[in-house]
Amino acid sequence: MDGSGGSSFLRGRRLESCFEASVRSRGPAKARPEDAVGQPGPRRAAAADFVDDDRWITVILSVVRIVVCFLSMAVTTAVWAVIMLLLLPWPYARIRQGNLYGHVTGRMLMWILGNPITIEGSEFSNTRAIFICNHASPIDIFLVMWLTPTGTVGIAKKEIIWYPLFGQLYMLANHLRIDRSNPTAAIESIKQVARAIVKKKLSLIIFPEGTRSKTGRLLPFKKTRLPIVPMVLTGTHLAWRKNSLRVRPAPLTVKYLPPIKTDDWEAEKIDDYVEMIHALYVDHLPESQKPLVSEGRDVSKRSNS
Repeated sequence: MDGSGGSSFLRGRRLESCFEASVRSRGPAKARPEDAVGQPGPRRAAAADFVDDDRWITVILSVVRIVVCFLSMAVTTAVWAVIMLLLLPWPYARIRQGNLYGHVTGRMLMWILGNPITIEGSEFSNTRAIFICNHASPIDIFLVMWLTPTGTVGIAKKEIIWYPLFGQLYMLANHLRIDRSNPTAAIESIKQVARAIVKKKLSLIIFPEGTRSKTGRLLPFKKTRLPIVPMVLTGTHLAWRKNSLRVRPAPLTVKYLPPIKTDDWEAEKIDDYVEMIHALYVDHLPESQKPLVSEGRDVSKRSNS
């Protein structure tokens, strides 16, 4: 790893000595070719260069990796479920333990899958902030589990409780579920989270796709006065497609964009702010992940969360 930002970022995960996967962190300093494990030469892999391989051996290998992921996740989930039950009287301690579970489990799952990963802007990764992330693949969940800092609370749709293993621990970790079919109740729940974020000095991670700005769901977080740090994930839609049981070795990139201040945001301009952030994502996503013209400019029409 090169650069103080990238080094501290990966040291904070405390897992690189155990899981030597193809991870490259690109902080403010110049990255060197030898810093990329498993990526020889000066040119890093890109999702646009990925060529699918439909040989039967790769399909079998993918199935094996998915089974190993599930079994490994079952082990870590069982361990942390016991910890969470012991911490039932202390909800905020459970949030932090849930983050630790995510760091261990998310990193382990990415190591098992074996995709080469490039991390950019890692100097922004430990900022106390509202982290927002695009969502196009189950792999996005693994990356977010691994890469969000300790002291981060998540928001997900209420159906997450039915996800095997992960959904149940998500509940024990005191993260929030919302009913997107009931905007009034959703906004009230988010207001409660906003108050907890301020009181306990927490960060927040959300997948904003699918959230219509007219519901006002983003507005309550203005009161936290936290900056927004966009996380741009690319290549995950090629590596593990939704509703698919096959994982492909496509290269992945996680890019943290500079924090966006929100302390001077005005309620009547919330749609403008949402549009501004949407435009940032359009600028940083590859062509294969940019919204189609027919989808208009409203990110909410591409609900993947």
